[in-house]
Parts: sequence; structure tokens; C-alpha cells
Amino acid sequence: MQSHPNVRAVQDALSGAGARDGSGAPSAVRLLPEAVHTAAAAAQALGVEVGAIANSLVFDADGTPLLVLTSGAHRVDTTALAAAVGVTRLRRAAPDFVREHTGQVIGGVAPVGHPRTLRTLVDTALATYAEVWAAGGVPRAVFPTTYAELLRLTAGTPADVA
Repeated sequence: MQSHPNVRAVQDALSGAGARDGSGAPSAVRLLPEAVHTAAAAAQALGVEVGAIANSLVFDADGTPLLVLTSGAHRVDTTALAAAVGVTRLRRAAPDFVREHTGQVIGGVAPVGHPRTLRTLVDTALATYAEVWAAGGVPRAVFPTTYAELLRLTAGTPADVA
């Protein structure tokens, strides 16, 4: 699985950016024994609070992709978020739209490793955790990082999304 092209793309992006985890060590993609398709499942597999999981949610914002990295403890308020980003329609993207813009499948979408940079918002609630975990390109791959690193790696904008 380490040789899966999505996992390689994520690890290459992390390595190329000098990404660090919560302890300051280089951030590396890890494979879990089984796929984790929800924040709750990922938190259980990793032994962390669900809020420390950075969900990568892709939205269709008036036809343009918007990546929202949200705490696993939150649900995105799409009405408020649409107003905040200045779009008339914000909805969860269809699987084909997600794959087209990220090269990854729902359940494994990473914050990095996409064909092109996506406009990204990062949930400020993630800042309360010393270390957060994000998907690594496929549903059983994850990597440790921090809120500050997510902002840096994605050129993201801090946002209250819930």
C-alpha cells in the first residue's frame, strides 16, 4: 500500500515541505490495519480524541472546489460558510468531483498531494490539539501533523466552520 500512487503523492508533498508532527519529527504517512471512513473510526484506531482528526471535506462552491479541514468533532455549517467565502451555493461534492480535483477518493482525501492546489479552510478548533491526524490519500492511510503545519502545508485560511 505504501506504493499506492496517492500515498506516495502525499508523502512526497509532506517530505518536500519538511512537514513535522506534534513532536517536531518528520511527518510520515502510516497505514492502519483497516480502512477508516469516519473521524470516529480513525480516532478509535489511533487512540486519540475524535476532535484531533482533521477531516478533509471537499465542497462544490459554485462549481469550484473548496477543501475544508475540519475537526472530527464538528459538522460544517454550510450556510454560514457559504456566506463567509462569498458563494451562493456550497454543497458536499459528488465523488467524481472529489476525485477530479484531488485525485483521491472520499474517505481518504488528504490535505495535500492533489494535482493542483485547492482553496483550503482550516477549522480553528484543530488548534486546541498538540497533534492532529489527517488522511494520507487512501482510506487506511493517515499522518500526524499540527494545526500550524496544516495551515502552512495547504496555504490554508483559518476559519470557524461549525
